[in-house]
Amino acid sequence: MSENVVHLFKDPQDTPEAPAPVAAAAVAALAAETPSVPLWARSAKAIRHAITHENTTTACRAVARHGLYVAGGTRIVARRTWEGRTASRYERMLRAAEAAGNFEAAAEWEERGQRFRDARHRRRMDLLTAPLDAAKGVAAAAGMGAGMLLLVGIALAVANENFADVATPTMAVVQLIQWLVFVASVTWGPAVTIGPWAALIGLWAVGKHQQAAPAWAMPANLRDTDGEPITPSIVVLALRNLGVAPLRNAIKDMGDAGASMLGPIRIAGCGVEVDVTLPSGVSTDEVQKRRRKLAENLGRHEHEVFITIPEAARTVRLWIADSGALDEPIGPSPLVTDETMTANYKTGRAPWGEDLRGDAAVLSLYQRHLLITGLSNQGKTAALRALALWLALDRTVEFRIADLKGAGDWAMFLGLATLLIQGPTDDHVIQATEMVEGLVAEMERRLQAPPGTVFPPLVGIVDEAQVAFMCPLKDEDKRPYGGSKATSRYFMAVRKVHNQGRAVNVTLWEGTQDPTDQNLPKLVREGAHTRASLVLGTESQARMALGDKAVEGGAAPHLLRQGLDKGTLVIASDGIDIPAGQASITVRTHYVDDEQATAIAERAKALRDGVTTLQVIERGEDRDALADIFAVLGDSPRVLTQDVLKRLAALNEDAYGSWTNSDLKRVLADAGDEPYKSDGRMVVGRDRVARALANRDTDGSASASG
Repeated sequence: MSENVVHLFKDPQDTPEAPAPVAAAAVAALAAETPSVPLWARSAKAIRHAITHENTTTACRAVARHGLYVAGGTRIVARRTWEGRTASRYERMLRAAEAAGNFEAAAEWEERGQRFRDARHRRRMDLLTAPLDAAKGVAAAAGMGAGMLLLVGIALAVANENFADVATPTMAVVQLIQWLVFVASVTWGPAVTIGPWAALIGLWAVGKHQQAAPAWAMPANLRDTDGEPITPSIVVLALRNLGVAPLRNAIKDMGDAGASMLGPIRIAGCGVEVDVTLPSGVSTDEVQKRRRKLAENLGRHEHEVFITIPEAARTVRLWIADSGALDEPIGPSPLVTDETMTANYKTGRAPWGEDLRGDAAVLSLYQRHLLITGLSNQGKTAALRALALWLALDRTVEFRIADLKGAGDWAMFLGLATLLIQGPTDDHVIQATEMVEGLVAEMERRLQAPPGTVFPPLVGIVDEAQVAFMCPLKDEDKRPYGGSKATSRYFMAVRKVHNQGRAVNVTLWEGTQDPTDQNLPKLVREGAHTRASLVLGTESQARMALGDKAVEGGAAPHLLRQGLDKGTLVIASDGIDIPAGQASITVRTHYVDDEQATAIAERAKALRDGVTTLQVIERGEDRDALADIFAVLGDSPRVLTQDVLKRLAALNEDAYGSWTNSDLKRVLADAGDEPYKSDGRMVVGRDRVARALANRDTDGSASASG
């Protein structure tokens, strides 16, 4: 049909004024097939589209914004002028101090306001005599000026020998005044025209600088408050909208001076820190319980705001991270970057990571039992191992390690630790229990030593300690290895080390998952001097890990993000610098991977003469004492007799735990090889023991029983 219509209209005589009958019929049929849209509907749709178009809304928002900048700037300038001329500022601060319950500050502001009023009264009284004083000043100045011009003219006339030059300076001044009047008359018109516009631009600039426009008129990038810099007004608004009625009412009574609650906003690492003094009737607990809402009011995620309780009463300390800063990794450990680093058990501090303020977090390990807890696969072993790697750089420290996971995380301590147990089975738990009991035996031996004896550090480490506490096995005397009763061998050994070990430099470090009363008994938790926790599931677990005091003071490992905050520890310890008044500190630890850990361990081995690592505790069989002595000597050409005794005790507590120097000397003497002195100290020579083994009788006369 459309083709017919085109064909019909091709005839030049077929015009719209006189259409052919066939053409009219075709047009009518086409109109019937195509429904028509009313003109008013099309116009309304076009207008609606034009109004709602993004370019239109952006342009309208820009016009409104810049107009409101002028209005806001006018309001700000008027307010500044009013406050500069009146005592309203002092009155406002006085009301704010009273609302906050700070009556000492209120009295100070009242005194300042009174001083301002006195000074203003003196200025107004001075204005009464100002015209007369001004007239006298002008007359005096005019007289002095005329006299000076006359003297200059006389001097000029004398110099030029022309009496007419007496009036030359005066005429010059008259001409200068004439030129000034001319310039003023020329510029007055443009100044009058431009002046209002300049004032308008100035008001606009003030409003723009202060962002004096509502949020709906701001550009999209400014309406989004995520990552917005923290200012006093933002903090006050966040607190006001927190949902605490007494706090909201107190801020409302303060007028717009709620910022008087705030201390200075200080830059602190990758964020800012501010102390907030709460009004009377508002407890710190009410703010702590609303951490998520406070963070959202500040334009942050929950994990980017930390609330702690400082020493001052009714005060909370807010640490607010820069948006996204906590998701950025921290730098490598100094253990990796500084290959010359060494450690000192007594005076040194282990570089563990960075606190939230970006400062280095260093931990003292001297005579402190250690407990690290957290969910699985959150960095517990890495954090514990980093401390051990640093301490290994002190050659005087002896390690005995039980890794009850057995995944090879501690394999680099072969050749560093005198004992290394690796495995998750019940037999490994038995060996770990006997290792801790060996620490107890060594502790008791040291406690019975003469006063003043100095003992080298001995550190026992049990990783995945919950496996030991949950072990159901019992020994031949029906005593359980696990559990938390007085009959539990592992539990009682740990308790004994906690009670007296630190006095003789015997300490125990434990790492465990998901602390509960079953897998981490209360007495064991409270026996640790340094308690640290990675992310946990519940607040009750956080209390078990760190203690009630730390959690009530703001420690919140249960609010960390599982999988995203790996290696982030909340620490309660006197071995690390914690801000005054706080009970804990949050630290982002350096991650040292297996390859880096192996390299650090090799540096530690180079500092030592050589350590033979025993990996299995053998029990219940006859011992070949001379062969065991040769085994514990390792590759060292000579070893101190005291070190030989310790290694033998670690090898088999039942056979060698009670040995003394005389027992060692007896066995070596029977084999024809007694200890000898080297550099003034008694040692056992490896080559001599090897010869004694080669030459001894075949009847095995050098047995432990002999």
